[in-house]
Amino acid sequence: MNIETIRHEALSLPPQERAQLAEQLLSSLDDLSDTEIEQLWFQEAAHRASELDQGLVQRIPADVVRREAQALLK
Repeated sequence: MNIETIRHEALSLPPQERAQLAEQLLSSLDDLSDTEIEQLWFQEAAHRASELDQGLVQRIPADVVRREAQALLK
């Protein structure tokens, strides 16, 4: 079974079952070693850098992000 099949099946579940599955999947990440976690962060960083290089996303200055986040918290 490939990931697309699993994703399709999971998304067809009722909301309560999807939530339970999501919780189980997220908690399974708690069992990762530091090396595995580090590797996942490197993959994510490479993915984000690639998106920037391809022009798929734009950088947002930290002061803008901070200002918008503070506005949401008010």
